[in-house]
Amino acid sequence: MTEPAVRLKTTPLNAVHRALGAKMVDFGGWDMPLQYSGILEEHRAVRQAVGLFDVSHMGEIEIEGQDARVLTDYVTTNSVAGLEPGQAQYSGLLYEHGGFIDDILVHKVSEEHYFLCVNAANQEKDYEHIVGANRFDAEVNFASGFYVQLALQGPQAGATLGKLTATPLQPIAYYHFVDGEVSGVPTRIARTGYTGEDGFEIYFAPEYAERIWNDILDAGRSLGIKPCGLGARNTLRLEAKMALYGHEISDKINVWEAGLDRYCKMEKGDFIGRAALERAKPAGLTRTLVGIEMIDRGIARDEYCCCDEAGEKIGVVTSGSPSPTLGKNIALAYVPPAYSAVGMSLYVDIRGQKCKARVVATPFYKRQKKAAAPHVN
Repeated sequence: MTEPAVRLKTTPLNAVHRALGAKMVDFGGWDMPLQYSGILEEHRAVRQAVGLFDVSHMGEIEIEGQDARVLTDYVTTNSVAGLEPGQAQYSGLLYEHGGFIDDILVHKVSEEHYFLCVNAANQEKDYEHIVGANRFDAEVNFASGFYVQLALQGPQAGATLGKLTATPLQPIAYYHFVDGEVSGVPTRIARTGYTGEDGFEIYFAPEYAERIWNDILDAGRSLGIKPCGLGARNTLRLEAKMALYGHEISDKINVWEAGLDRYCKMEKGDFIGRAALERAKPAGLTRTLVGIEMIDRGIARDEYCCCDEAGEKIGVVTSGSPSPTLGKNIALAYVPPAYSAVGMSLYVDIRGQKCKARVVATPFYKRQKKAAAPHVN
């Protein structure tokens, strides 16, 4: 008997993507655009002008109440104590054994209200995890159905969005947000992103999705805007060395191995996973995340093996691709600390062939900031 096809989840913009001729793919159970005009063209639009992404598959969780700060601090690795209202931070949700449940963004709306943006495939388990840990005077709400999320990224993002809002954008510092309006619609405007460029992620009610999407494309037309899919989003975040769940982080990887210890505040007191991390640190690392650049021809794809000169396996590629910005083949990989120094040679097994690579400094790409512009993962 044939199993019935699994129905993919869709964002409110699904029909718009199809009308634009997007190539659609199954991404973690969501029917999402991989590309429109092409990954290379879309990638370059973000680096040089502005790109618009539908990221409404991402999830939102809201924590409210007298102990909202206490609960948020208990379930995340970073410390929310120093956050001001209107400030956001990158953080992690951990299992008791120290591995990642997810990586998230925490936005402090007020002392009694925190707004979490979580990864699409993890949103239900994230919510259940937080609810299960809630022994405080706080309410946890699964809010994904109440928001559409768009990402406007690139050097012309501010100029584009500025045509549609009376909210001053220049004063919004990096990893800060304000509640304002876009096209007359109440919108949370956050100066965050997953591309390594300046830009904004905006949240608003789903019924306005098509209108605001089209308004943004119209506003950015003279500035070189392109609708962008998941393909460009992946190459952009790889160049910026931003972790992808299931690749650089997972339930089997801890913050020390992933190099994300700056987002883990052990001194803040107890939080889920802290005891395991405390035990793991003195034991030292057996693997660490590095950036590599291919010397020989070939692309180091996800899950390819890294090996030493003798051909013995020493690690694994977590994400790999040609870099449109750098014109090189780059990758992130877990290797033993002995192979992690910048300039160290190693090899990648590409379809049975041992191809030489070297460890390089990361991020592979870092945008040049203008002195007057406000400026995680």
